[in-house]
Amino acid sequence: MRALQRIVAISALTAGTGFLIPGISNAAEAPSALPPGVSASLYEITVPHPPTKAQIELGETLFNDKRLSSDGTVACATCHDPAKGFTDHRADNATSAGVGGQHGARNSPTVLNAMFHATEFWDGRAATLEDQAKLPILNPVEMGQKSGADVVAKLKTIPEYVTAFKTVFGRDITYDDVGIAIAAFERTQFSGNSPFDRYLAGNATAIDDGAKRGWALFNGKARCNDCHAFNAVAPLFSDQKFHNIGVAARKQSFPALAHEALGVVKTGDAKQIDEMAIGSKYSELGRFLVTRNQADVGAFKTETLRNIGITGPYMHDGSMATLWDVLDHYNKGGIPNPYLDGGIQRLGLTEPEIDDLVAFLFTLTDDRYADFNKAEQARQAAAKTTRPQRDLDIVQGGKMGFGDPGSTAPSMRNPATIGAF
Repeated sequence: MRALQRIVAISALTAGTGFLIPGISNAAEAPSALPPGVSASLYEITVPHPPTKAQIELGETLFNDKRLSSDGTVACATCHDPAKGFTDHRADNATSAGVGGQHGARNSPTVLNAMFHATEFWDGRAATLEDQAKLPILNPVEMGQKSGADVVAKLKTIPEYVTAFKTVFGRDITYDDVGIAIAAFERTQFSGNSPFDRYLAGNATAIDDGAKRGWALFNGKARCNDCHAFNAVAPLFSDQKFHNIGVAARKQSFPALAHEALGVVKTGDAKQIDEMAIGSKYSELGRFLVTRNQADVGAFKTETLRNIGITGPYMHDGSMATLWDVLDHYNKGGIPNPYLDGGIQRLGLTEPEIDDLVAFLFTLTDDRYADFNKAEQARQAAAKTTRPQRDLDIVQGGKMGFGDPGSTAPSMRNPATIGAF
């Protein structure tokens, strides 16, 4: 509430003047410097008009305020905890919890670098951060408010918010302005500055030999960069596209579920699609709920690998507890289904190669979370003896082959040495 009190204090100083204090409420708050790994070009494209300091402060207060939920128990930060890489990192359940102790069908993705996404949520059902901020508040499983009008009515009973919105936006509270404020705060949550970024900048000792081998495998035999694309301008390790990699195929018959959904889902009905995605059996249809395109059945957005070490559990449904589980899934070529992405095939990775890839992935964590990252790497390593996704018969070509494994001799050269980054 400290930020909200500060806005209220500013409002008191400017009461009756008809203007806001310059440099406080109406001045853009662009970062003075972006950390390594955050593209200045990408920032300029995605944030052409940086939010004001007052918008950011109001948004942060709203982000952390449980009073936005219907029963006062859930805030945005409940599922997107800043201390946990802006996820909930739950140990007791694979998916996130909402009002009344309900659990939806989706795992909370991180807010870090969400400003750079082409679309928001696992299925891309929100086009902007503002839409992404507003939908969960109205979802009956998440924050449980009935309507935007109900949210506004509740906020109008809190004098500090009435004053703050008037100060920041120059008008009474609206639900759209709630979304604008929360999105303003989220646009400050860019993340880079990882050991891998220092390695790319030419520091050969920033990551260890195992991680270097993992980076080579990432670009070679493991074929990770086919979807987790990375370059200097778009360094998110995501192609921002949607793929069926077989995770959802373990739970139901896709063709029957998709046919049934066609008779239910209404094109363009954002609220209905949001509720179906979070609280219904149709959740596993993924991008199909948004597009009604058969090619999108079971397809979910390629997750950014930035901070992947601390943002488990993994996949849209939180069904994989460790990065070893994730790599075991890919190593066997996913789960067969009629809509499996054509790029999914068995990889034939050995256990030492999987260890190296995991070591590399843990180098992608922002230094702000270094201690958490170290603890999480140790926790996952201790759990790697339990491997529910591993199937060595498939990996070694004994059954159900999905193509030939890739090259076993990837290049170990650091792109920094040839001026690629």
